[in-house]
Amino acid sequence: MKIVVDAYGNDLGPIAPVEASVNAVKKYDDLKIILSGNKDELQELLCGFEYNEDAIEIVDAKTVISNEESPTEAVKSKTDSSLVKAFETLKQDEEVAGLISCGSTGAVLTASFLKIGRIKGISRPALCPILPTKDGGNVMLIDSGANIDCKPINICHFAILASSYAKSLFNIENPRVALLNIGTEDKKGNEFCHECFEELKKMPINFVGNMEARDFLSGKYDIVVADGFYGNILLKATEGAVLFVTNELKTEIKKSVKSKIGALFMKKSLKNLKKKLNYNNYGGAAFLGIKKIVIKGHGASDSTAFLKCIEQVRTLYKNDYCNQIESELAVLGEQKNA
Repeated sequence: MKIVVDAYGNDLGPIAPVEASVNAVKKYDDLKIILSGNKDELQELLCGFEYNEDAIEIVDAKTVISNEESPTEAVKSKTDSSLVKAFETLKQDEEVAGLISCGSTGAVLTASFLKIGRIKGISRPALCPILPTKDGGNVMLIDSGANIDCKPINICHFAILASSYAKSLFNIENPRVALLNIGTEDKKGNEFCHECFEELKKMPINFVGNMEARDFLSGKYDIVVADGFYGNILLKATEGAVLFVTNELKTEIKKSVKSKIGALFMKKSLKNLKKKLNYNNYGGAAFLGIKKIVIKGHGASDSTAFLKCIEQVRTLYKNDYCNQIESELAVLGEQKNA
């Protein structure tokens, strides 16, 4: 199995993806990593590690697409960039299972459309990050920003994509799908939510109704579906709330000797909480609905996060995620025809 990694574009530079790639090929002997980026720099970094040299390959790419550039123009003009070279490798080599990039989100989405294309039967692909829940599980949010204006059919396709994703990644047999809304009652929300609610009930998924934003991390749901506008607001608001609470907790602990002593007794609990809330432990957001597996990691991802992204691709590919989606769409089409 081959996985291509965009080694540039992320905030920490190429050392994080290089270290993760070395750790990945040591951990999985069925894996080959293709690093896309400046060959001289990457070879120099790799010299600092011991690994099977046949398990890591480099595709030379001299430039990088930044977050400030227009995604469409950059993808079309910067053909020698690490991101475009990575997508060209993904497109041309049938043995490449998927791609990982922590670079410009817009450029990753644009390249996915232009270079790979969407799965037949899916109206729009969507971003699907994973967050921890209070019961120790995970919740997926789709869409988190790829599609700002949506129709009910898009929401239904998002739900199907995420349901298959949950089955493939976490082996959840019948994932619980909820619609983001301002209340849990069936008739809550605007006309768009009403239409989505009725259409989701017809889908071959485990739709459990509406969800209020405050229950996002409750553990009551495996998947929350929304348009990219409100999904992104929910994601950013949740991240902001978690950051506020953790920063305030640190401030309060430092205020007095008693607090510091108490924190020592709670050291293990606080360490576990920090680990649970660290996005580096959850990999990246899958861009679902594309013909091949594409994972968009956080810009500040460290080597742990890159390794998690690699493991995401590996698991999805081994569980035949893309073909599973096409099979479920075929069944849906037969049901509609009937």
